[in-house]
Amino acid sequence: MSQGFERDARIQFSQQDCELETLAVRAGQQRTGEGEHGDPIFTTSSFVFSSAREAAARFGGEEPGNIYSRFTNPTVRAFEQRIAALEGGERAVATASGMAAILSLGLALMKAGDHVVCSRSVFGSTVALFDRYFSRAGISTTFVDPTDLSAWSAAMRPETRLLFLETPSNPLAELTDIAAVAEIAHAQGALLVVDNCFLTPILQRPLDLGADIVMHSATKYLDGQGRCIGGVLVGRDKEMEDVFGFIRTGGSCMSPFNAWVFLKGLETLPLRMRAQSESAMAMALWLQQQPGIRKVYYSGLPDHPQHALACRQQQGFGGVLSFEVDGDRDAAWRFIDATEVVSITGNLGDVKTTITHPDTTTHGRMTAEEKEKAGIRPNLIRLSVGLEALSDLQADMQRGLAAL
Repeated sequence: MSQGFERDARIQFSQQDCELETLAVRAGQQRTGEGEHGDPIFTTSSFVFSSAREAAARFGGEEPGNIYSRFTNPTVRAFEQRIAALEGGERAVATASGMAAILSLGLALMKAGDHVVCSRSVFGSTVALFDRYFSRAGISTTFVDPTDLSAWSAAMRPETRLLFLETPSNPLAELTDIAAVAEIAHAQGALLVVDNCFLTPILQRPLDLGADIVMHSATKYLDGQGRCIGGVLVGRDKEMEDVFGFIRTGGSCMSPFNAWVFLKGLETLPLRMRAQSESAMAMALWLQQQPGIRKVYYSGLPDHPQHALACRQQQGFGGVLSFEVDGDRDAAWRFIDATEVVSITGNLGDVKTTITHPDTTTHGRMTAEEKEKAGIRPNLIRLSVGLEALSDLQADMQRGLAAL
């Protein structure tokens, strides 16, 4: 790819010093000759060239411009530039899903013989990808306690290439000190990758804390209304160029329509994240006072063991919490089934509150040993708080409590 197109693919926004609220609405848009105010959707598989010479120059990387929507599409590029601006990264690369982002990252930056150190408290499919599928390509993974810095250090090997973590974790809200783990990674020439799905750049900016790459399941808060599947990686141009090269060949790309939906989602991201965090905080405090609730997991609670770290590296506590009910799996299922307002679904980050049983859904493919190490117990319930009235949500939780 030519240097000209690299410049075209990066952030081209004249107000880079603007606040996040402005970037969420304005960054990345480049109006066409039609003078449109809204972001256009370029629903085209290919692009027309003015001549055979121009086609050859673009395909050969000698001239910037669109070629084929698998790897060059203006709508996707606008989304990439906007999220890169929000995260403070040089460049972003969009993918078909959050898992496609991790897959593309691993295959673009690693090879057989490389090693990954990964938090044991990550999304269940992330565990499966590293443990079952990357291993087939000769890439080994060591899983560690995300809160134990000595464990991160002890797991490092000469062949360690990536450190991967999710903070706050899903679903127990365990935190990892991003700056400290970044130092561990960089001391050995490795890269730190942070899944920032739960907080988004509105509440946490891992690159500012020393991380090298940030990934998102755009399906969650970036969309915000549960409409589309997508993922994205943000980082330095050097690593993102390698990821772009893999996507150009491998095809794990984002569709233009989904990119347009995510652009619309980003416009309201600051408002949604703050409102949902406020409601989640109130819900966590309320649940702590209810009989039948054994434990609440939320980093905003003063008694959370890493509350001080949350206050230091986050600008809010997010909209997701989890709690254990008295009893076993059947008790958790009775609680969930008794609710009427919230949606029983594995998705999160929606304006509609969602509830799920991690042990048998999002983390259901993990082994019993993996669940035990990650703290995923049969009586655990995850709640992703949306934008409904808090009083209605609390009344719904009361229905669940009554079923216990």
